[in-house]
Amino acid sequence: MPLARPKEKIERRIGEKLFLKGERSFSPKSAFTRKPYPPGEHGRKRTRRGGRSEYGLLLREKQKVRHTYGLGDRMLKKYFTKALLDRRRPTAETLAETLERRLDNVVFRLGLAISRSVGRHMVSYGHIQVNGRPVRQPSFLVRIDDNIAIKESSSEKGLFQDLGQRLQKYTPPEWLELDKEKRTGKILRLPNLGDIIIQQNMTLVVEYYSK
Repeated sequence: MPLARPKEKIERRIGEKLFLKGERSFSPKSAFTRKPYPPGEHGRKRTRRGGRSEYGLLLREKQKVRHTYGLGDRMLKKYFTKALLDRRRPTAETLAETLERRLDNVVFRLGLAISRSVGRHMVSYGHIQVNGRPVRQPSFLVRIDDNIAIKESSSEKGLFQDLGQRLQKYTPPEWLELDKEKRTGKILRLPNLGDIIIQQNMTLVVEYYSK
C-alpha cells in the first residue's frame, strides 16, 4: 500500500481530518479514514496514551489553523500580532476574519477550487480576478462588494474542467454570493467565527501566542 501523502500525514499527526486534500478527504481512501492514528512505527501506541498537556492542546489548535489555511508559523504569528492591535473586538474574531478574507481561501469557499492549496495555485498563476483585475497574491484580503471571477482566458483550462458540475451541488457560506452560471462570486459581508468550517478554537490559538 502506498505511503500517505504529506498533507494526509499532517492530519494523522494532529489527530483530526482537516480536509486538506479536497474530494479525496471525503473518500474511504483518505489516509486518516484508513489509519486514524499518528504516522510512524509507534503511532498506535501514542494514540492509546491519550491526554495532552495544556501546552500540547494549545499547540494542536495552532497547528490545525496553520495547516488548514496553508500558512507558515511566521505568517500566522503576523496575523495574530495585527489582530491583537485591534481593540474594537476580540482578537480571536479579528484573526478568524483575516484568515477567511485571504483570496486563496475565498476562491476555495466559493467552490471555484477543490482545496485552499489549489486556490492558492489559481491565484498565483493569475487565473483569478478581483473587480476585473488579475490578482496574484494569495494573501490578498477581499473587502465587502468585491467581485471574484475566473480570468476569461483561463476558464477552459483543466483546473476548471468539471467546475460547472461541481458548483451545481455546492452552497457557499452566507457571507459569500455565488453565481453558478457565470462562475463568479461577491463578498456580501465580512466573515466571522461562526463561518469557519473546521472547528478550530481561535481563542486557544490566541492563548497560545499570548504565552
